[in-house]
Amino acid sequence: MMSNIDNILAFNREYVASKGYEKHITDKYPDKKLAILSCMDTRLSVLLPEALGLQNGDAKIIKNAGAVVLSPWDSVVRSLIVAVYELGVKEIMVVAHTTCGACHMSFSHFREEMLERGIPESELSRTDVDLHAWLEGFKDTEDSVRKTVDSIVRHPLIPKDIVVRGFIIDSVTGALTEIR
Repeated sequence: MMSNIDNILAFNREYVASKGYEKHITDKYPDKKLAILSCMDTRLSVLLPEALGLQNGDAKIIKNAGAVVLSPWDSVVRSLIVAVYELGVKEIMVVAHTTCGACHMSFSHFREEMLERGIPESELSRTDVDLHAWLEGFKDTEDSVRKTVDSIVRHPLIPKDIVVRGFIIDSVTGALTEIR
């Protein structure tokens, strides 16, 4: 029996051979000069760009668990800075979503699962990283969006002329609600 990855590789060989990629050819610069920070939730893979009317090449889409900035120097902010200075992005949307799994997640929950899957206790008792803070979710999605927008707006390397706005997308309908 083939694994999911093996099935994907077989599909990919056929996709390339049949030139299925040709309809997606674009360059690295986002046509709409837009970057979007969104959640990695599978429900948003197609729904998010479709509900926003985006085509391939329109925007840089950065995804992580919860659509959050964990620290001023994390990979999300790094990607946004590259998008602004290297790729011409002028606007940033933070798009969280309804019924997000990052809402109410906690290290305590992950800890038990990690132990069951063979992660040594010594790794869960590290002193070089605060796993409670690092794996902590949020309690209120609107508040999380506000904090994320604020952390981007106030970042010392993000220019003041960059527009940053926050939204919550309905995970079923795609309806956007702006968070102020």
